Amino acid sequence: MSDDRTHVQEFFTARAADWDSRFPDDGPAYAAAVAELGLRAGDRVLDAGCGTGRALPPLRAAVGPSGVVLGLDLTPAMLAAAVRAGRDRDGRLLLADVAALPLRTGSLDAVFGAGLISHLPEPDANLRELARVVRPGGLLALFHPIGRAALAARHGRQIGPDDLRAAPRLRPLLAASGWRMTSYVDEDARFLVLAVREG
Repeated sequence: MSDDRTHVQEFFTARAADWDSRFPDDGPAYAAAVAELGLRAGDRVLDAGCGTGRALPPLRAAVGPSGVVLGLDLTPAMLAAAVRAGRDRDGRLLLADVAALPLRTGSLDAVFGAGLISHLPEPDANLRELARVVRPGGLLALFHPIGRAALAARHGRQIGPDDLRAAPRLRPLLAASGWRMTSYVDEDARFLVLAVREG
């Protein structure tokens, strides 16, 4: 796992400085995905793998001043970019790994993960750890601002049968990790999976 962790950090460290400028039009897609979580004022939410914190402003708007917004990332350079963008005003930033979250069991109402699933070194264990910190009935959103086919084309490849984000792979993976998938959308303009914490 340490090799995977190092690879993820190196990948995102090299891209942190210009990450937002590479994807300048994603803001509305993030806001729309956050809206589908149905967060309420006072809720406690984690942006897991928050990167430069693009989801933090809509998450803050959804939970209001009485809510708690946490942004967690493995890569210091991404968190530094979030601070430069002023997004630390919308949530508390944490340098940590989703493999071992520094949070109490059942302490959150929801988790938002943009682009997260494809970077998890141990998806089953990592999704279980996310489930651990969410109360029963709490929510998980796995999001990407473009769909699987569009993302694969951007990288010059086709979707393979081993893609974790394919519904036939993801549904049982979530179920084995304590989540029940309630919605699956994979369109050119977005990928969004919603799941409920079982328990």
